[in-house]
Amino acid sequence: MTTPVAAGPTPTAPEPVSGAPAGVPTPPSRHTARWIGIGVLVVAAGLVAVLATRPPASVAEVQSPLVGHAAPPVRGVTVDGHVYALPRAPGAYTVVNFFASWCEPCQQEGPELVKFAFQHQQAGDAQLVGVVFDDTTPAARSYQATLGATWPTLADPKGNLALSFGVRAPPSTFLIAPDGRVVAYIVAPVTAADLDALIARAEASGA
Repeated sequence: MTTPVAAGPTPTAPEPVSGAPAGVPTPPSRHTARWIGIGVLVVAAGLVAVLATRPPASVAEVQSPLVGHAAPPVRGVTVDGHVYALPRAPGAYTVVNFFASWCEPCQQEGPELVKFAFQHQQAGDAQLVGVVFDDTTPAARSYQATLGATWPTLADPKGNLALSFGVRAPPSTFLIAPDGRVVAYIVAPVTAADLDALIARAEASGA
């Protein structure tokens, strides 16, 4: 007859450890979460600052040997028959815009140039100068009058100004800093916002 073996004590499950269950990440403390939040805010603020001083993606900037150097002389006779010369250090940001009355992209950006000129007229911190490209003086003058342009516009019958700036087609726009250096070159229609963003970028870089 077999003697029965006494059963030992039944194993008990281990007591649960206080805190998060095994395998579940412990949530960050309030102190850690606060610093993470501050870090996110700092990164977001930096991104906003960069975007605010960065030209929109629509700006078709191109490389030019003139960028970073003194602008060629901008002088001649306007379509109204007046002699005009931009100072070598104009003292304000100057937009030099090559255009033609027959150019559809030029017609597209025309109202934006008027808007830009109006916005900066009272402050005196930026100005516009037009240059006729491959067009007759009467046609350019009529177009400017219809547009409501009030800035000086130079006739360029022999294309000397276009040649000195390396312009091949309109519209072509140069941004000149107050000290006379070229800081941007755009070969597509621009908006007032585009020009303001380029100026903000130039100011941020110390131009």
